Amino acid sequence: MKRAMTLRVVLASLALFLALGSAARADSCDGLTVRLIRGTGAALAGRSGSLVVFRAADADRMSLDCVAPRRLLFRSDLRQPPAAFFVLIGLAARTLTGAPAEAVETLARRLHQDSLLTGAPQLGEVGGAVLRCDPGDRPDGFGVGSLCRLAADRPARRRSHGRSSGLSRAAGPG
Repeated sequence: MKRAMTLRVVLASLALFLALGSAARADSCDGLTVRLIRGTGAALAGRSGSLVVFRAADADRMSLDCVAPRRLLFRSDLRQPPAAFFVLIGLAARTLTGAPAEAVETLARRLHQDSLLTGAPQLGEVGGAVLRCDPGDRPDGFGVGSLCRLAADRPARRRSHGRSSGLSRAAGPG
């Protein structure tokens, strides 16, 4: 009898722990959503599970995936988006990663241009933000628009000689 009671207490504690962990993750995503709205001026368009979609005047699509590693996606229907598109990426990076907005904006412009010149996705990092820009607005690189993805650099990935070259992973120095 005492053993059954102990087992019930342990199971109840475990259920409570798991429920609180889920609530904390949801609150964390909600908190980041609010910070992104305040930091970028975007508006919440909707949410489904871990995916949050925003309305932003400077991007045709801006979305946040709260599954670790958290990442943002920015899409423009234009092959050459206006400067405000890159400003938006910088502001969002500051909110997501703490990276300097201007440095990320500059990196985003360079990666976008390099992706158009090479026809290949370009990857770079600055101030704890990792950015990838593709030559088209679809993940496969085709399309007429622009696509950039942003995530926080994982501490385990960081190296003392960090990458900020903007080269694709396939390209090497020299």
